[in-house]
Amino acid sequence: MTERKGTAKVDYLKRIEKDIQKKWDEDKLFEIDAAEPGSEESGLPKYFVTFPYPYMNGRLHLGHTFSLSKCEFSVGFQRLKGKRCLFPFGLHCTGMPIKACADKLKRELELYGYPPQFPDEEEEEEKPSENQEVTIIDKAKGKKSKAAAKSGHAKFQWNIMESLGLSHEEIVQFAEAEYWLDYFPVLAVQDLKRMGLKVDWRRSFITTDVNPFYDSFVKWQFVNLKERSKIKFGKRYTIYSPKDGQPCMDHDRQTGEGVGPQEYTLIKMKILQPYPPKLSGLKGRNIFLVAATLRPETMFGQTNCWVRPDMKYIAFEVVNGDIFISTQRAARNMSFQEYTRDNGKVPLVMELIGKDILGVSLSAPLTSYNVIYALPMLTIKEDKGSGIVTSVPSDAPDDIAALRDLKNKKALREKYGITDEMVLPFEPIPIIEIPGYGNLSAPTVCEELKIQSQNDREKLAEAKERVYLKGFYEGIMLVDGFRGQKVHEVKKLIQQKMINSGEAVIYMEPEKQIISRSADECVVALCDQWYLDYGEENWKKQAMRCLTTLETFCEETRRNFEASLNWLQDHACSRTYGLGSRLPWDDQWLIESLSDSTIYMAYYTIAHLLQGGTLNGQQSGPLGIRPEQMTREVWDYIFLPNAPRPKTQIPQKSLDQLKREFEYWYAVDLRVSGKDLVPNHLSYYLYNHVAMWPGDSAKWPKAVRANGHLLLNSEKMSKSTGNFLTLSEAIDKFSTDGMRFALADAGDTVEDANFVETMADAGILRLYTWVEWVKEMIANQQSLRAGPANTFNDRVFLSEMNAGIVKTEQHYEKMMFKDALKTGFFEFQAAKDKYREVAVEGMHRDLVFSFIQTQTLLLAPICPHLCEHIWTLLGKTESLMRARWPVAGAVDEILIRSSQYLMETAHDVRLRAKNYMVVGKGKKGFVKQSQRPSHCSIYVAKNYPPWQHIALLVLRKHYEKSNGLLPDNKTIASELKDLPELKKYMKKVMPFVAMIKENLEKNGSRVLDLELEFDERSVLTENIVYLTNSLELDHIDVHFASEADDKVREECCPGKPFCAFRTEPGVSLFLVNPQPANGHFSTRMEIRQGDNKDTIIRRLMKMDKGIKDVSRVKLLRFVEPALGPRQVPVLGKECVGKLPVSDKASFHIDLAAKTIHLTDNGVKLGVGDTLLYLVH
Repeated sequence: MTERKGTAKVDYLKRIEKDIQKKWDEDKLFEIDAAEPGSEESGLPKYFVTFPYPYMNGRLHLGHTFSLSKCEFSVGFQRLKGKRCLFPFGLHCTGMPIKACADKLKRELELYGYPPQFPDEEEEEEKPSENQEVTIIDKAKGKKSKAAAKSGHAKFQWNIMESLGLSHEEIVQFAEAEYWLDYFPVLAVQDLKRMGLKVDWRRSFITTDVNPFYDSFVKWQFVNLKERSKIKFGKRYTIYSPKDGQPCMDHDRQTGEGVGPQEYTLIKMKILQPYPPKLSGLKGRNIFLVAATLRPETMFGQTNCWVRPDMKYIAFEVVNGDIFISTQRAARNMSFQEYTRDNGKVPLVMELIGKDILGVSLSAPLTSYNVIYALPMLTIKEDKGSGIVTSVPSDAPDDIAALRDLKNKKALREKYGITDEMVLPFEPIPIIEIPGYGNLSAPTVCEELKIQSQNDREKLAEAKERVYLKGFYEGIMLVDGFRGQKVHEVKKLIQQKMINSGEAVIYMEPEKQIISRSADECVVALCDQWYLDYGEENWKKQAMRCLTTLETFCEETRRNFEASLNWLQDHACSRTYGLGSRLPWDDQWLIESLSDSTIYMAYYTIAHLLQGGTLNGQQSGPLGIRPEQMTREVWDYIFLPNAPRPKTQIPQKSLDQLKREFEYWYAVDLRVSGKDLVPNHLSYYLYNHVAMWPGDSAKWPKAVRANGHLLLNSEKMSKSTGNFLTLSEAIDKFSTDGMRFALADAGDTVEDANFVETMADAGILRLYTWVEWVKEMIANQQSLRAGPANTFNDRVFLSEMNAGIVKTEQHYEKMMFKDALKTGFFEFQAAKDKYREVAVEGMHRDLVFSFIQTQTLLLAPICPHLCEHIWTLLGKTESLMRARWPVAGAVDEILIRSSQYLMETAHDVRLRAKNYMVVGKGKKGFVKQSQRPSHCSIYVAKNYPPWQHIALLVLRKHYEKSNGLLPDNKTIASELKDLPELKKYMKKVMPFVAMIKENLEKNGSRVLDLELEFDERSVLTENIVYLTNSLELDHIDVHFASEADDKVREECCPGKPFCAFRTEPGVSLFLVNPQPANGHFSTRMEIRQGDNKDTIIRRLMKMDKGIKDVSRVKLLRFVEPALGPRQVPVLGKECVGKLPVSDKASFHIDLAAKTIHLTDNGVKLGVGDTLLYLVH
């Protein structure tokens, strides 16, 4: 975190924000109801935006804030566009985390007292709860699971609560889950209000059965889903936490969000007798090495199986009495999939090490070898599969590399007790023909990549990538029964063949490790459960149809949706532990947190009428409706089309008002979320909307904006490293608008964005400087130029403002807020700064105040508090929140480009002047400086030189012929070198072509025009005073290149003027300011032939930066040039004995005599060596 020097500017912004928020709150600006039919408001478009309600187990952090800022900025913009905007905000409490934290805290208080006295390290194992599995059920010693080992040194829950700044008395109350629901939601609302959200807080609520209205709503939804056959019951594979005794959904996980079950085929390889010594006590029992494979179609090619010599395995009994050998981790998974007699219990027979089973003879399914052997492989990992690996060297690069190592290295065989007959007779079996790799793809690709051994890990990874995907999609089977068929068509058939014959079974495990919030490593379990059947074909098709009309703002989000909808299958919607609503038909089950949060946006439309502004719904709202009155028939009438009027005591007027609110606001126009919710919540959001309103696509979601994660100072946010900010801390540190400014600047795409604190501080400085400048302009508005605003720079500034409005509106519409900030603030401010610089005649008052008003509106969605403050400074009586987006006038692109040309020319001439003064290096490498130039001649060309003209014609011909594309340089060069007109210019031609191609990418086809679209000479001439002043020259003249010599004509082309500098000789003169205590001093100046009053004053202004306005300077000469400077000036009589230099007078010099005289109306007058100037 960066250290800051002072906070005065932040404190200033925070004072403004506090006052503005109070005013908004008093005016209830963001409370909005459905428009009355026939009213003026009913003709306005509506805009309903939502954000996934955040989970209430702590304070909101900057990551939440980043995502919800997209909603906030969009609402701010759409309000300005005249839409009636609704932004409600709920708070999520459903699920495990709150309950788990409360229970953990309760256990800590029971174990360690109050306040708890924790040991330095946990010395005792935490005893398993009743619903936790015991991994090993004989007398063998128990060991910590990986998750337990990892969490052994984690903070206690008490410590976590202390880190939030809570007192001991407060922490104790968190042992009850209900207290969390009273505590954190209130803080969330408080923090969000400080952010200045345009939220209708009347509609806010918390979830779970604590809120009777929301509880009734969720139950209504589930009754409807069940009746429509969307919810089913049965055994399903699901991610499961043995410790919690229930399915572990995405929101219940510490790690592994988005990870699902992975299906394997578990190949049963029977150990043949005689058994090895370690297994000799099991004589007469069927013992199987079980290998989990993703490629059952390759089992025809088995030559052996692999075991890791030093890996720990167990032998355990399965339900039919057979013995399986695998890792303990795999056995734990199997015990939850009906492999063992008791669910979740592994009947241990014995513990083994891999070397105990090396060399055993096996009978494996499908292979043409009657007997194969267990051989050593050192790279088997314990975190995937069963620890036993089938070997198919014909199609698996790892297998052929390991088999060759054993064949080629006798010492390796001897080390592990492997005999020659276990290895040498076995050769790869051709089973699949792959185009390009033949029928032995693995050996072929290993030879191509020159893989020497199983230790060539990188090359083997590349080999697998080449072979596996191509084999699956293009491979053709060569084995009897499936010959000529494609691999992907027969994969399932071969798997089923082995299952039917008892040679294989289905086995599931998580795709990656999943740790629950209770620090338990999850398994895949076959559970009796209520589940949402997202795999049902018709439902999936409807969800896909919804996606086709959904605005996703970027193609990557759409592709992520398509992938998610394609693979989504069953989703367990019920659990037994945590907080939430109960299933209405089976109240032993709670509805889990991803399932009660799919259509709650509909509840927002009426929440303010039911709950009366209370978060927990414990009070009736303005309609006086009680929770028990919200029957299924009432909910149907409000939300479903053509539902009959319910029999209820609720007045019909109230029912109609509820229905009107829903019908007016629905569907959701925009939902904003992090991209990580696309595979779960956002996909379920689409599914449930099409399920609840199947025949009414007008109620389906309109747009979803997914963003990347937020980095803080280019690093992942983390509490443990201290690189973390809560919403409240960010506002304290940067002010609300300072934080919002930095959030907008952080990024918009699905890639990770970056909140940089130094950039936030820089933004605060910019905002502060902006408001101070506005105050300065208001105070000094009478000094600004009035009259017609029609100078070149007035017209440019007006066009640039109009262009800024158009571009910024486009960016806001696309929700590209970083770009909106760029065009609507950074570039907009730059246009003003340029105008102030180039408008030597002074800025025009009307344009300045038009700029201030427009800038305020463009920035308002992002920094509303400061903009509201400026709006007030401008004398506006109505809130900025009721203002409208500025209407852009005509944009003169040619005029803007001519202004860009002016700035580029000034920059180019400045660099050339700098180079002009460097004449080379003297002794010891010191750079010699020449005298600063006083005059410059700028030459502009109407046409390109002949050789450039010809090259451009060739490029334009190709460009038009190829629909806006140019061939490569080699093709262009070969064509140009054959043109006789270009032969002597070929060294220059290709660099010129390269420059044109580069400019073509930046500026489009006008680069190929043979003439400029504006008059260079008139642009430069109209701005000659600006150029002369900014370049610190005395005089600039502009000529056509055609008037110059060959060198100039050769160097000059349209848009690229040529300049020639010179230093005119002069005679030194003393300029004296006789005014006391005004900060202007005497100075010496060179007077040159032809100077006049104006040029001398402007030259003086370059030397004295305190002089800002030419018209305020009076130039005087002495009546007696010889005696006047010697007389003592008299205070208040500075003009006595002096005469003003008239506007028509011109100065002349005699270099030989070093004298100066002026000519005024034909009269020649000497001026001596001194002039006076007065500044008024």
